[in-house]
Amino acid sequence: MKKLVSIICLLLTFTINMPAQNVDKLFKEGKALYEAKNYAQAFPKLKLAAEKGHKKAQYRLGRCYEKGRGVAKDEAVAFQWYTKSAAKDYAKGQYALAMCYKEGIGTTKDHKKAVEYFAKAAQQDNADAQYHLGKSYLKGKGVTADEKKAKSWLSKAVNNKKGGKDILDKLRKKSSEGDKDAINILKLLGYSVK
Repeated sequence: MKKLVSIICLLLTFTINMPAQNVDKLFKEGKALYEAKNYAQAFPKLKLAAEKGHKKAQYRLGRCYEKGRGVAKDEAVAFQWYTKSAAKDYAKGQYALAMCYKEGIGTTKDHKKAVEYFAKAAQQDNADAQYHLGKSYLKGKGVTADEKKAKSWLSKAVNNKKGGKDILDKLRKKSSEGDKDAINILKLLGYSVK
């Protein structure tokens, strides 16, 4: 009897984990096709994984709809998929949703909601979210201006191991082109400006 119970438990564990593995496999296949710019083949795999609740697939499917990759461009649908991904506490989904609110992509502009989602993603160490959150504090958009908080988040962004160097390079490039925001940010962070 004990053996039978053990076998049943083992089979149940296997069948419960199997669907999750299949969804992960679908996502990985879809992501690889997406990164290879084979959007037409990536889309159905990402869609199926997203519909089964895979938070990374939901984010990536949002990108497909936002950019028109493998499917007709539809910013409202992109916004819906980003919302689902963000609700599962996925930093990239939260960042994408924040950008939708900031830029009015698939929804009306709402700087307060943008800051809310930038903050959620920034706290998960998303460099782009840290940058935009810092910039929001610097300009007082969606939040009360606070130079100390701006400096803290901007510093975290440029020092972030994942993406910080790219952010700093973009700031330097923009500053060399005369962009006042980039110049002010670099000065605030103690970088020399040419």
